[in-house]
Amino acid sequence: MRRTASPFSLITLGLGTFLLVLAPLLAWYVEPRAAVNPIDIDTTAVYTGTGSYFDTGQIRTVADRRITITQVVRGDVEDGERSGRAVWDVTTTVDTDRTLPAADPHDALEFFLNRWVTDRGTNKPVHCCRENPYFEGDAYLKFPFDVRKRSYQWWDNSLGSTVTLHYAGTRKIQGYRGYRFTGTVAPTRIGERLVPGSLVGLPKRPQVQAEEWYANHGIELVADQRTGRVIYAQVGPRRTLRAPGTTKDAVVLLDSEKLGFTTGTQKEQVRLAKKESGLLRLVGRTLPVGAAVAGFVLAAVGGVLVVRGRRRPDTSENTAPTLTM
Repeated sequence: MRRTASPFSLITLGLGTFLLVLAPLLAWYVEPRAAVNPIDIDTTAVYTGTGSYFDTGQIRTVADRRITITQVVRGDVEDGERSGRAVWDVTTTVDTDRTLPAADPHDALEFFLNRWVTDRGTNKPVHCCRENPYFEGDAYLKFPFDVRKRSYQWWDNSLGSTVTLHYAGTRKIQGYRGYRFTGTVAPTRIGERLVPGSLVGLPKRPQVQAEEWYANHGIELVADQRTGRVIYAQVGPRRTLRAPGTTKDAVVLLDSEKLGFTTGTQKEQVRLAKKESGLLRLVGRTLPVGAAVAGFVLAAVGGVLVVRGRRRPDTSENTAPTLTM
């Protein structure tokens, strides 16, 4: 008798070997290529809170009023496909109850239009594709994938520079836990603005180049660890005018200790974080582990079956022929 491998044992061994090869490919090749910033993003984030702002109609600062910040992010798919980068156009409006709803964003208290370009894998700024303004740092609209428990450089658009955000533990947003980062901005001169002298305490001068100053009472961002998506954001902006060469604020343009994501924005960001994180976990952990375990079992079973083989009659040439008369 001799042993021969059955088709079933060969198929089992082959399938097991394939799964063993597939497991590291999913973890080391597929998952990193799935963790990329999208080029077709289309999201809206809304912040609300109370504070003070300069009312141009009354020519004075009014206090204890509701302030709403709306940030719309849309990807330029054509430029993104051509450059291989994530090219995102960001529209930010700061509104009061009087300017909401606004038919034209230019009617808002403040209006900004920026273009943010990043490397899709690292989230690092890329200076191309009509970027506006020039950005630096690790994070702005989102954190890099696989967020670490360390400090990050967050781009503050009002400051025109980066702010160091320090890891401050974890926080649950709508029942979903993320990494929390906090920081502040000390009063910093950010530019000049031509205004009537009387506005900054210089009534004898028709116009002056007043100094514009910016500070932030507190920045808090909560990010999904796997995707870097910001599931909660809170800022405390303060913008003022000072007479040239003075150290005292003369006019408050905008001041709020807390402007944070609305409940609706929190829920939507958490929903997207769960979905995206789940997909990355599937291709980066669940499928590789499952493939490795299944592959090991199938390869072991197939190998045993091949070694044992299946007994068949020996039909070699050494077998004596049967003679008949």
